[in-house]
Amino acid sequence: MDAPEALQFNLTISASHKSNEELDYMTRQLLKELRDLEVESAKLVPGDTTPAGAKGMESVTVGAIAIAVLPTMLPKVLEFLQSWSLQGKGRTIRFKGKIASQQIEFEGSFDEMQKLVGLLEKKQKKQKK
Repeated sequence: MDAPEALQFNLTISASHKSNEELDYMTRQLLKELRDLEVESAKLVPGDTTPAGAKGMESVTVGAIAIAVLPTMLPKVLEFLQSWSLQGKGRTIRFKGKIASQQIEFEGSFDEMQKLVGLLEKKQKKQKK
């Protein structure tokens, strides 16, 4: 039996009325919490350019996290992200990745996201039959 392939996607978080420094801190805290969920991998997304005068620091895209998760863990991760987004006023999360062999990009309520993921998973199961 083949092992399930990890789903890979990017999350981009934002929070109204937060500076880049505050958003960076929130992103790093979220990254730590995601790693505690036993995802396959979670890391900050590299930035396009290194800040002027930076020595030995890797440039990252503020608010962006790349995640790989097994399909069985996806509901738990989505539930966690929903809870996280409700903890602070003005928090939003954008999702971009591949689920059930389809590239998707989503921004909306978590109820809508869960419906979309469910539909894609059903479609994938039908394709395998």
